[in-house]
Amino acid sequence: MTVHDPAAGPPPPQAQPRKAALAAWIGSALEYYDFFIYGSAAALIFPKVFFDESDPANATLLSLATFGVAYAARPIGALFLGHVGDRLGRKKIMVFTLMLMGVSTFLIGCLPTREQIGGAAPVLLVLLRVLQGISAAGEQASANSMSLEHAPQHRRGYFTSFTINGTQAGQLIATLAFIPVAALPEEQLLSWGWRIPFWLSVAVAVTGYVIRRTLEETPVFTKQAAAGGVAKMPLAVLFRDHWADVLRVVAAAVIATVSTIFTVWALAYATSDAVGMSRTGMLWVGALANLVALFTIPLWARLSDRIGRRPVFLMGAVGSAVVMPLYLWAISTGSYPLVLGLGILVFGVVYSAANGVWPSFYGEMFPTRVRLSGMAIGTQTGFAIAGFAVAFASQIAGPDGDDWAGVALFAAALCLPPVVAAFTARETAHVETEHLGERSGKVDSGTGAPLGV
Repeated sequence: MTVHDPAAGPPPPQAQPRKAALAAWIGSALEYYDFFIYGSAAALIFPKVFFDESDPANATLLSLATFGVAYAARPIGALFLGHVGDRLGRKKIMVFTLMLMGVSTFLIGCLPTREQIGGAAPVLLVLLRVLQGISAAGEQASANSMSLEHAPQHRRGYFTSFTINGTQAGQLIATLAFIPVAALPEEQLLSWGWRIPFWLSVAVAVTGYVIRRTLEETPVFTKQAAAGGVAKMPLAVLFRDHWADVLRVVAAAVIATVSTIFTVWALAYATSDAVGMSRTGMLWVGALANLVALFTIPLWARLSDRIGRRPVFLMGAVGSAVVMPLYLWAISTGSYPLVLGLGILVFGVVYSAANGVWPSFYGEMFPTRVRLSGMAIGTQTGFAIAGFAVAFASQIAGPDGDDWAGVALFAAALCLPPVVAAFTARETAHVETEHLGERSGKVDSGTGAPLGV
């Protein structure tokens, strides 16, 4: 047994893989509950509450554009929160982002409508949506970095997947919260019913603080900080030495287009006059698809620990390009069993391959000193493209909103950049955590893969 020398300073913290994974899962679930209830509201409620009902098509387009506003804010938040997280640690960012999301979402539920205060209503909505975007920018990157750096050497994919698994759980809870709300009579739904899911987010701030305040900082970050290895200007180091990896993550993160079009545009299209499917029925499609994803995400992640990140990510990206158009076609038929089956297949199974592996895949491209900022800036820039893809899809669908084939081709085309990014990335599944991001030219003795990206 090794005895710690008190003269050498305090011992480094022990890895807490299960606690870190649990904190990431619960925090992400709570945070993304807040984030995704906005998506359901933007598709079903906000066009009638915050925008001009005399032009329903334009009101829907503007409402979906406000969904994308948060994604535009995310790269800005990533620059600031990524810098702070790589300077001061992952834990501080994890607590801050959860509190910010809880407060801003609660305030959305308190907003007066356009009928009450006119054009100021959508302006306030956009401002609070920006705060949601800033919060989300730091949440996933800090939680991913925390769980990855606490994880056992050859199970990083599995433990890190709990961050995105929590995100899916949050989306599921958000959908379930909206199902009874959407079933309310129209007058009650538009007056007070839609506000309830937003008000429930007040619990997020309290719960998030209790869960995350006791989690230790990661051993590798603590060790680096003690040795004076923390970068004073992480962003400068990132863009000087790892710009190619940032661009690679940006391109790969565009795969989130599958999620945003599935969650928002497809919901609006299916419940529009062009198709006429029920709001409640389509919300159940999303709920069941997310439920399946809760089980498939860790399975895909465990597979990536065995065969590598690249092949699993590619399965999800290529598969989504094929299956997503089939899902939109199914909606055009109005056949609920067909929509349900293909919805579960595309979102619960196929997309989950890429979705479940990206937290480890992207995080392993960077060394500890710039991991959080590299992941935050890369992913949030890619996610911004995915967020505004919803508004572009609405334009592609035409004035009647029924050109599903054009949207399907658009969604499939946006799966191409992630495929190219994965093909150009190096495999890092079997590289030691402390050597991730190194450019020493060394290779892993077990796989022959380069050490680092």
